[in-house]
Amino acid sequence: MQIWDHFAPLAARYDGFVLDLWGLVHDGREPYPGVVECLRRMRDAGKRVVFLTNAPRRGWFINEMLDRMGIPRDCYLGTMSSGEATWMWLTARDKLPFSGRRAFHIGPERDLSTVEDGAAELVPTPREADFLLNTGPDPSRGPESVEPYIPALRECFEAGLPMVCVNPDRAVMVAGKRILCAGALADVYAGWGGQVTEIGKPDPAVYGPVMDLLGIADKRRVLAAGDTAHTDLAGAQAAGLDAVWALTGLMEDSHGKDPAPELLDRLAEEEHVRPIGALRILNW
Repeated sequence: MQIWDHFAPLAARYDGFVLDLWGLVHDGREPYPGVVECLRRMRDAGKRVVFLTNAPRRGWFINEMLDRMGIPRDCYLGTMSSGEATWMWLTARDKLPFSGRRAFHIGPERDLSTVEDGAAELVPTPREADFLLNTGPDPSRGPESVEPYIPALRECFEAGLPMVCVNPDRAVMVAGKRILCAGALADVYAGWGGQVTEIGKPDPAVYGPVMDLLGIADKRRVLAAGDTAHTDLAGAQAAGLDAVWALTGLMEDSHGKDPAPELLDRLAEEEHVRPIGALRILNW
């Protein structure tokens, strides 16, 4: 597998870019070295950038977080997130596999933008709910394990609630620490036989709004990038986009800073993905 040390050669080959956030643009606390300068270079070259993340919060919430990190808004066209897609889906209510608006929420309070403006009604117990809204473990509760959530998940399962998983990721890196995401809870629920609907990458449906934001009709002119094979790479592939594998974030945590091309080829084959290559870090 070809490995690029810099993004400039890739930027020259495409007009639009679908960039993951956690693990590519930033580490959950601050941008990776060189990222802001790279985004500015892309902007100045007339390239079009949209962020696509499985974060369980709406796009406006994430954009404000990027503001605090010093990532200029004029370097990207917008942010599509799992939280934004969920909000759109719950508001439109034309693709719901269940009836009713009442949700029992498992996850931190910061994720509640997902149901704002009446997208859903939160209720205090599973017995009162129509579905389970899973936005993932709360890192502040610790320990970093699914075990504290098993009783609530079991109660929801016994109540027959379908789960809406607002982040298909199993884990994400935050400031060098691996943090569990909603997908880890979804795995437990599905393992019991619970009904689970995951919203976000790798579902190709989430790429429709992204392409609308990019405004580029020819998919051959668009490149996606991210650090996770089964979401970032598989999602881009399902949507008909080229993808490059970022060797930061979860990829670096699992396989170190300098994985061999042969290892990347083997991992890609195991994940049934075909990236055009790998990128060491998002810098110009």
